Amino acid sequence: MKLNPPNFIDPAAATALQHASHVVVFTGAGVSSESGIPTFRDALTGLWERFDAASLATPAAYRKDKDLVWGWYEWRRMQVLRALPNPAHIAIAALAQFVPKLTVVTQNVDDLHERAGSTNVVHLHGSLHTPRCFACGRPHHLDQEIPREPEGGRRLRPPNCDHCGGSIRPGVVWFGESLPTQELNSAFTAAKQCDVMLVVGTSGLVQPAAGLPARAKNAGASLIQINPVKTDLDGECTWTLYGQAGTLLPKLLNMAFPNMDLTRVA
Repeated sequence: MKLNPPNFIDPAAATALQHASHVVVFTGAGVSSESGIPTFRDALTGLWERFDAASLATPAAYRKDKDLVWGWYEWRRMQVLRALPNPAHIAIAALAQFVPKLTVVTQNVDDLHERAGSTNVVHLHGSLHTPRCFACGRPHHLDQEIPREPEGGRRLRPPNCDHCGGSIRPGVVWFGESLPTQELNSAFTAAKQCDVMLVVGTSGLVQPAAGLPARAKNAGASLIQINPVKTDLDGECTWTLYGQAGTLLPKLLNMAFPNMDLTRVA
C-alpha cells in the first residue's frame, strides 16, 4: 500500500490502468455529492429536518406513512433531475473507449453515470427512476417533467399501479431489504475477473457491496481508491489518492491515456 499526499497521483497507478484488460469502477455517494446531490449524512432542511433520512428508507416507514415517504423520494428525484454529471462521471464514461472491458458498479440511486454516457451500469441499491408497485412488484413509468418540487419538500400521495391498483414505491433498496440478486451477482463476478478496480467516493462500510474490493484483491487485482478522506479501505488498496473524484479521476485517466477526451458528455 502506498499512502499519497492530497492530489498526488502515483504514475504506477496510471500504468496499471494502461495494462488492464478488465477495469471495474465501483462508485459511492461521494461521486454524486460532487454534483450537488446530498448524501444520507447531510443535514436535512424544510419538512425533512425533523427526520433522520435513514428512518424514511424502510418498508415499515412506507407502510406507516406513504405520502411522507413518497414525498421524500420525489424531492430527492427532482434534485437528481436538476443535477448534472460531473467530471468524474464523464471520465468514467470515457474510459470505456480505452480499455478492453469496463464494468461500472454503483451504490448510487441516481442516473448520472448513464447521463454521462456509461452503459449497462450495475445499480446495487436500485434507482430513483425505476419505481415499482409495492403490492405486485410491476414497474411503473414516471414522467420526467413533473412540476419542480418545493425546496422544503412536501407530503405527496404516491400514484397507483396500472395493473393491480396498489401504491407505487421508489425503486431503491431500503434498509432491511436484500440487494437485487442479478446485480449483486454481476458485481461479484466482475470483481473476481478484473485486473484493476477503481474505488471512487465510497466509504467501504455498507455491506455486502463493501466486500467487492476484497473480492477483487483476493483474485489478484490492483485497487486504486479515490476519496477526499481516509476510509476503512486504505489498508487494502494498492494506491489511495486523496482528493475530489472530479479532480483526480480525470487527471489519472489522462496520465494513463493522453488522448482521452474529457471535454464533453459522451
